[in-house]
Formats: sequence, structure tokens, C-alpha cells
Amino acid sequence: MDEVDDKRVVYGTEDLLTSLCNSVTRVLNFATQSKVHYSAMVQRITKIGLKPDIGCFVLFDGGFTGLVVLNFAAETAMEIYERYMLHMGMPKSELAGSYTSDEVANILGELMNQIVGDFTGKIRRELQTNITQNQPKMLVLTKQVMLQVDTPLDRPEMRRVSFYTEKNNIFYLELAIDRTEFIKLHDFDASEVQDPDALLAEQQQKGASTTAHVNEASDADELLKSLGM
Repeated sequence: MDEVDDKRVVYGTEDLLTSLCNSVTRVLNFATQSKVHYSAMVQRITKIGLKPDIGCFVLFDGGFTGLVVLNFAAETAMEIYERYMLHMGMPKSELAGSYTSDEVANILGELMNQIVGDFTGKIRRELQTNITQNQPKMLVLTKQVMLQVDTPLDRPEMRRVSFYTEKNNIFYLELAIDRTEFIKLHDFDASEVQDPDALLAEQQQKGASTTAHVNEASDADELLKSLGM
């Protein structure tokens, strides 16, 4: 029995983090038609929070509980926003000129929605469990704000990963998750039923209808209250 157990495949926190990081690069590379990559080194952190100039966060629950944060400097936010809008066919003359614009926050929130959607889809296929997410929330910030998940994590693990855009602008992903392991008992088919690029394209087409909800004040206030802010 021990010999069988030794051969079982175990998926832990770092595997989930890697899957999430791959969703970030996959969605942003597709959406902006540019190269985004992340550092091979990951940081263990003790607190998770929103940082200037733009912070975006989303909660997920179900098979496991967690909080994902993306923090963008102004230059990074504008690069991603502009590349995305130009790829979607928007004339440069009609783009927002400042990272504080609601349009920039809406687009970044929609991209984060696609990222977490890509991640949860992989979780269903590859780990055969289900997690649900709330609508991502974007905040333009002048100072750091620490967050905590309303439902206490029994054994919290927190990580920070650095990402780099094609222009070498940096943004950061932070993940707080309850320590968990998935043990593969037997083989199964985790193949995707649809072409992933087609799914991303479909998500982007739906973006206009979903981004309007990203910055709804009442929802944001309620969620911020649940996070202890």
C-alpha cells in the first residue's frame, strides 16, 4: 500500500499558484497581443493587500477558499489597457489618458475576471473540484490597504509573484489560500472540451456587458466590509 501511495500525484499550493500565474500570462498575452511573463522566484509573505496605483481583488470559494490580488503601477496599468483597447480596434485618439479613468479600471477588472475564469475552468478539469468567484473589484489607491478573508483560513498560505510586461513594467500577483493538497487516486481525462483561445475570444466579446458591473459602488462597499476594510 505504501508503494502505491508513493506513486500518487499530489497537487499543492505551489501547483495552484503556478496554474494561476499561467492563467494570468495566457489571458494577458492573448488580450494584449504582447508578451507577459512571471518570475521564476516566488515570495512567501505574511500579509496580503492592495497597493498603489491600482489594486484589483477577487474572492473564490468552494473546493478551497482564497483571495487573489493584482497590484498595478500606473505605467503598467496604462500599458495593458492601451494594448488591449488597440487590439480590440479602438483608435488611439479615443483612449483614456490617465490610469484614474473609470474605463481603465473597468478593463483591468474585466481582464482579471477572464484570468480567474480561466483558472477556475482548469481547476474543474484538472483537479475535479469546483470553485466559484465573486465579481472582481478595482480600486485606485494612494496608499496600501491590507486585506483579510472574512472566513478565517485554518492554515493560510500567502505568496507574491512578480510579473513583467513587454515594456518591462512590473505588476504583482498576491494569493492567500488555505493550505490544501489534491491527491490523484486514479487517472482521468482532463482534456479541454473547447478550444481555449476560442473561449477567451468569447469572454472578451462579453466584456462590454460584464465590465459595467466591476465598479458598482454598492457591491464594492459590501465586499470591502466583508474583508474588514
